[in-house]
Amino acid sequence: MILSVQNISKTFVDQAVLQNVSFHVEDYDRAAIVGINGAGKSTLLKIIMHELEPDEGQVTLSKDKVIGYLAQHQDVDSDRSIYDEMLHIKQNILDMEETMRQMEARMNTLSGDELTTLMERYTSLTHTFERENGYAYRSECVGVLKGLGFDEEDFQKPIHTLSGGQKTRVALGRLLLLKPDLIILDEPTNHLDMDAISWLETYLANYKGAVILVSHDRYFLDKLATRVIELEAGNATTFLGNYTDYAAKKEMLRTAQIHAYLNQQREIKHQEAVIEKLKSFNREKSIKRAESREKQLDKIDRLEKPVEIRDDMRIKLTPHIVSGNDVLSVTDFAKSYGSLSLFHDVNFEIKRGEHVAIIGKNGTGKTTLLKILNGLETSDCGEFKLGTKVEVGYYDQEHHVLNDEKTLFEEISDAYPSMDNTPIRNCLAAFLFTGDDVFKRVGDLSGGEKGRLSLAKLMLSKANFLILDEPTNHLDITSKEILETALNDYEGTVLYVSHDRYFINKTASRVLCLEGEGFTSYLGNYDDYLETIQRQSASGLLSQSDTPVSRSATAPSEGRQDWQAMKEEQAKKRKLENRLKKIEEEIEKLENRIQEIETLMSDNAVATNSVKLQELSSEHNDCSNRLETLYDEWGELAEE
Repeated sequence: MILSVQNISKTFVDQAVLQNVSFHVEDYDRAAIVGINGAGKSTLLKIIMHELEPDEGQVTLSKDKVIGYLAQHQDVDSDRSIYDEMLHIKQNILDMEETMRQMEARMNTLSGDELTTLMERYTSLTHTFERENGYAYRSECVGVLKGLGFDEEDFQKPIHTLSGGQKTRVALGRLLLLKPDLIILDEPTNHLDMDAISWLETYLANYKGAVILVSHDRYFLDKLATRVIELEAGNATTFLGNYTDYAAKKEMLRTAQIHAYLNQQREIKHQEAVIEKLKSFNREKSIKRAESREKQLDKIDRLEKPVEIRDDMRIKLTPHIVSGNDVLSVTDFAKSYGSLSLFHDVNFEIKRGEHVAIIGKNGTGKTTLLKILNGLETSDCGEFKLGTKVEVGYYDQEHHVLNDEKTLFEEISDAYPSMDNTPIRNCLAAFLFTGDDVFKRVGDLSGGEKGRLSLAKLMLSKANFLILDEPTNHLDITSKEILETALNDYEGTVLYVSHDRYFINKTASRVLCLEGEGFTSYLGNYDDYLETIQRQSASGLLSQSDTPVSRSATAPSEGRQDWQAMKEEQAKKRKLENRLKKIEEEIEKLENRIQEIETLMSDNAVATNSVKLQELSSEHNDCSNRLETLYDEWGELAEE
């Protein structure tokens, strides 16, 4: 065991955040701490790091073990460059290397016993140098920096000139190079793109020490976690397995708890009704029996009502009108800033009902593309066209659609002046803003709260084409799941940018990968996209970097052909889906009719009427034969 957390409790003012929280972490564990925003995850990490004192309990780290911690927000400030900051972590190796060079210089000036003694010291030092990976420390630093998304031209940038996200990546890189026995990471993927997250997953999966993760990235947790520690209502519960295992076990446990609670409540109400009835008889014997039952009822260990899982947050996105089948057409898009070319020769179409995810590295122009489609930026060339009756609703990750000086109530009422007080409050309550929350200033909200408010405005827009820029940023896992359900039930069209691979898996029907200054389209969700590029790579269709080459960037004419082929494939798929739907409807009608015929044939009045019975029998045979044919056709189409 490397870490023991025993009976930790912490209260702020009158709110108990943690209550008797206990768990332990073994060597090589990958423990994930999950819970809704405000559950106490970051508070627990600060207590483990002794940055915050618990009211009760203790944290014990095994003797001679080193712990490393990455907080959500890093105050990294230095005049050193990014690369020099990484090298500084290897100062002991740098010192050894310098000593070795000095020894090598002295060897040419010594002889006899002095030389022998120096050679012995040199041999011992080189063994230590080699054991500390001294011959590869520079390539190790470069590998970590590139893995976390820094290009070589970034290496010499001074730390103090970096953005907050870049500083967090530098802090993460330093921590990984330190190689502590236990790494604690609080939302490590927040400032990483998909490639960097994938690299970090591989790095941590092969890490020789133990890892504690706090993250809302469920795909990341699925890849790494060996146990999940859930914080709920101040209490901690440990589940073995990854996030998916935890979610399944949690659902089973919650269902069992609800059933047990409801069963007990029914029994209590039954006993109370019996007691009341006995007392109403007003007989001594009956009253004694009632008192006896009351004593038994008082001894029952009453179960607490299971904690609600944000059932009050209901998102219903309903298009006001239905758009035409062609929702968006983008032709020959290009965008540059000075000498920096983001993308060019971009062509794609979106049809009604599609859920299209745009993925790609940071800085490739994904957000810029959405801004162009919303008229906030202009393209250098090319054009886009919205289809018939298309109404756009835009979710901006920077929340420029919100006015920091307004209250939440004013933000909604000013945007929708025809709405009365009650529906505005109901809308805000659906996004967890209740009571006096509606009079908070927008500028005082957290990132997650601004995200929920932006979604509330979007919900009221009645748009039939949603364009979303990182909609899951700053949302906790439960809020993400509710948004996923809403989008999957949405009858309109969705185009969004996201780094949330789990979210993409749950909601996307197509993936557009922006890479090499152009787009490549993949049918399916994120796992389908991965499977496709891996299959292409195995077939030798990709470069050695195992990344898809953008056809629209390297060969515009070939890109248009591929685009046309994809349109034809989608049309074929829609045709199959429509036929399947019609077959299913006919099957349902036939099954219902067969059931009606069988009911009629069992009726005595019909059973004695040979003519009617023969008609029904003939119809029954016809329906059954047709049903068998439809079953076969459905199976063939479904397989296709």
